[in-house]
Amino acid sequence: MSLSEDINAALDLLETGEDTELVSECQNKLDTLVVQINQLEERTLLSGPYDHYAGIFTLIAGAGGTDAQDWTQIMFRMYTRWFEKKGFKVQVIEESFGDEAGIKSATMVVEGDFAYGLLKQEIGIHRMVRLSPFNSNNKRQTNFAAVDVIPKLDKDFSGLTIDIQDLRMDTYRASGAGGQHVNKTDSAVRITHLPTGCVASSQSSRSQGENKEVAMALLKSKLVKLMQDEHKDHISDIRGESKEVAWGNQIRSYVFHPYKLVKDLRTGIETSDIQDVIDGNLDLFVNASLRKKA
Repeated sequence: MSLSEDINAALDLLETGEDTELVSECQNKLDTLVVQINQLEERTLLSGPYDHYAGIFTLIAGAGGTDAQDWTQIMFRMYTRWFEKKGFKVQVIEESFGDEAGIKSATMVVEGDFAYGLLKQEIGIHRMVRLSPFNSNNKRQTNFAAVDVIPKLDKDFSGLTIDIQDLRMDTYRASGAGGQHVNKTDSAVRITHLPTGCVASSQSSRSQGENKEVAMALLKSKLVKLMQDEHKDHISDIRGESKEVAWGNQIRSYVFHPYKLVKDLRTGIETSDIQDVIDGNLDLFVNASLRKKA
């Protein structure tokens, strides 16, 4: 018997008399059915060519100095909790910490059912307003952080030719904890494709060679996606375009003071339960974005 048939049978029984236990059971089944319907609807909306791929998820601190870097770390926690709730597998491949607090940037490979299709709904600039804990006068501060996501393309890149003269490779010490070897040698690698401004980094391994391979694979994924988005056949035909991580470009606002409100500026969806959102409950906004695009 299907779940809907179970619910209908329970409702028929309830017409003959009140049964508290049966009411509770019926409500639980109804809640489960709603979840299943929402999941089915979500899958029908995830029909893009790369929606079923893993996603390369990047956070970047914007205008606001230390406050912005702290906000980026709060977002890092928010998203990793969301990934956990979705059952996604996450590998942090780069994390650059702020001088005083927070993080300047972080990149993760996120794997799971329709990971890229869901993650790409969060692409854009996220604005936070709060009383600054880093200001002696406790002034209200507005900060920004950007989310960027590309699909992790599991394909052969042997046919993709990149002019070595167009690349700049920087090595540096990995940030944060990770063992003596990681922190005392320049094992982390950052590769920049100069014509487009695409950047890929890795510090997940203690080996500089392995980090270089990971960074190059990420860079090629970015370049292939950029070529396809711009309908170009050659890397030399594309040029990068970046938006300032500041006023005017935000997709969502998180206001902690003087009131509490999270509002998505694309869909109009909002909630005053900001702590629930910061704890990783983002489906409300992601699903609304999917429906709007559909």
